[in-house]
Parts: sequence; structure tokens; C-alpha cells
Amino acid sequence: MPKAELLDPQGKAVAGALARTGHTQFSGVRLGKRFELTVDGPIDDAVRATVEQIAADILSNSVIEDVVGIHYPAEVQA
Repeated sequence: MPKAELLDPQGKAVAGALARTGHTQFSGVRLGKRFELTVDGPIDDAVRATVEQIAADILSNSVIEDVVGIHYPAEVQA
């Protein structure tokens, strides 16, 4: 997600579209990106640590973005 202190013109455009279509209960929208990684084998603590490092160091630009969540499907957790 873009850092909170940065402008998010795409989020502002979506917020305007929501308001124009009658969805006025939202005070703001932030637009981010999503990556899905497929893991071969069980997801253990080492895999989780690797995914966190990849998210922070490779998939996001730490100057302007925050990693806000990493989710693992329950059925494949070790």
C-alpha cells in the first residue's frame, strides 16, 4: 500500500466514483497492489520468514510503500 503520508490519486478517483454512485459511507480509499506466491510444500517458519523478506525487500518499494499483510491459506499451513 502507498504510505499513509503520500497522496493516492487512484484511491481518490475510486472514492469519487463511490460517492457519485451513492456509496457515501466511505471517507477515503487507498489503492494498493497484491502478489500471490505459490509455495511447493508445507509453509513453516522458515518459509514465512523468507516470504516476509521478499515482500519487504523485493516486492515493495520501502520508500513509498508499506507491506500491510501477508496471508496464508489455512489448508496448506504446516
